[in-house]
Amino acid sequence: MNRKLKIFMVEDDKNFGAVMKSYLSIYDYEVEWVDDGALAMDVFNAQNFDLCILDVMLPHVDGFTIAAGIRKKNEHIPIIFLTAKTLKKDIMEGFRIGADDYITKPFDSEVLLMKIRAILKRNTLLKASPERDEFTIGMYSFNAALRIIRHDDQEQKLSPKESELLRMLCTHMNKVLPREEALNSIWGEESYFTTRSMDVFMSKLRKYLKDDPSVEIATVHGSGYILKSEL
Repeated sequence: MNRKLKIFMVEDDKNFGAVMKSYLSIYDYEVEWVDDGALAMDVFNAQNFDLCILDVMLPHVDGFTIAAGIRKKNEHIPIIFLTAKTLKKDIMEGFRIGADDYITKPFDSEVLLMKIRAILKRNTLLKASPERDEFTIGMYSFNAALRIIRHDDQEQKLSPKESELLRMLCTHMNKVLPREEALNSIWGEESYFTTRSMDVFMSKLRKYLKDDPSVEIATVHGSGYILKSEL
């Protein structure tokens, strides 16, 4: 029998947390709910989870700080932020830390459920799909399986999303990678939040490849991105 997928939820609103835990349990998810940010990392470190749902505004320790701690322990686990804050800088901070999605309160519980399913399905497909792993990008070598960019004696370790995005750019080398193709493949949907997240990851990839002037990740407005390499 397949085990239940386990969700780690940090939410200080006791009524809302109880409702969400009960709702997700109906759909066969096991939910570990913590209502105090100060307790979050101890609970997370003591168990294995498949996905995290973190409120941003929490007592004692905020959701961004918790997410940063989770990312140090587990680079792969999906993270969804819940927040009443709609400021762009807060949204960008969430994606900089490594959020998979960002949901603004109030929201429909079915929307959260669909996002959870899409993220978990996408992660399963990425793990299962056999794809090319070795690429040459100008003076760099890129191993997508190991998530490492190498140049001379220098190595840059990539996050899972950074690696998958660079892999897609490499498979479209010197051709446009449609924005919607990358969003649907890696994030599981097209939205304002996932688009902003991808822009953050593109900026990081540009920094990793900046030492070779023959390599460029260009934005094709209205279409997507193109990885240009003269070699």
